[in-house]
Amino acid sequence: MTEQETTPERKPTRQPRPTLRGWTIALLVLGCALVLIAGGTIAGAFAFAAISAGRSGTCDAARVADDVLPSVVTIAVTGPRGSSNGSGEIITEDGYILTNNHVISDAASGAKLAVRFSDGHELPAELTGRDPKTDLAVIKVKDDEPLPVIATGDSGSLGVGQPVVALGAPLGLSSTVTAGIVSALGRTVPVPSDDDRNAILAGAIQTDASINPGNSGGALVDCAGRLVGVPTAIATVPGSNGQASTGSVGIGFAVPESLALPIAHELIAHGEVTHPDAGLIVVPIPPAAAAAFGVDGGLFVQSVVSGGPAQQAGLRVGDVVTAVNGNPATDIDVLTAIQVTSKPGDEVTVDYLRDGTSHSTTVTLQ
Repeated sequence: MTEQETTPERKPTRQPRPTLRGWTIALLVLGCALVLIAGGTIAGAFAFAAISAGRSGTCDAARVADDVLPSVVTIAVTGPRGSSNGSGEIITEDGYILTNNHVISDAASGAKLAVRFSDGHELPAELTGRDPKTDLAVIKVKDDEPLPVIATGDSGSLGVGQPVVALGAPLGLSSTVTAGIVSALGRTVPVPSDDDRNAILAGAIQTDASINPGNSGGALVDCAGRLVGVPTAIATVPGSNGQASTGSVGIGFAVPESLALPIAHELIAHGEVTHPDAGLIVVPIPPAAAAAFGVDGGLFVQSVVSGGPAQQAGLRVGDVVTAVNGNPATDIDVLTAIQVTSKPGDEVTVDYLRDGTSHSTTVTLQ
């Protein structure tokens, strides 16, 4: 996955502008194109009541910047496919840094990582682990001194309209700070991931704080400077020529801290994340086949793990899954969303067709 070439406007007398690699999503939702910030998706409703501890409707961004910027870094990726940048935040004193998978995914195939701190010094970094399903990753640097760690907030306590601050390196501009509010909560946002599959930003925080390519993996914090989310995606509006703009239009999405940090610590401990599994492989059925089955869409069961949860629930090869927990199963994102929001032992209701007859069963995830 790559970012589009994107550069900030510069006057001719200034230094040459940096080259950045970017990537966009070609989907149109509610008339808007979705773009990952180093990417995105779209949402509809907004709430405008701003609240804060000081009842001013905004954070003291200058104080937040002083407190938080030392723990926010710029990540440079250099490899055979070119160079790119993103952001991250230090989550342990010994150098573990949380970011997005799409920022550092090239490191899995040999690209080099480097981290720039707010005081300007740089260190090489190594990939610790990544989770393509949630678009999260952890990298590690070695320093002689303990590193400043970002404070942890509570994404579960956020309210719509609450002021927040985003910190990162949009367009490669390190230590950039923007302010806004929480526009909505609980969004489910599919974004491109590895192997032409989508990651799912489950329970994502929607914000109008200005975030742009390069902000990916950075920090969304509350007015006390505590991490509440990891900015990951932005929405863009198509222009008159059909091309989506690449800058912020005030609709961005962050992975909530309550999901990001547990995954980060699992990556630190094991180098990978194990998600619950239903024990089957499915593929979306094409429209013509869907019409033959008499449905709008579905997932064809291609294989079933012997003795696995799906087989124990009675599913067979050739069945067509039409809904999961009441949600239409038109693509595999519905199963990915279940994986990243569930734990082993959770029960999932699956509706399916077999020989033209509708059935329903309960799958217990392992």
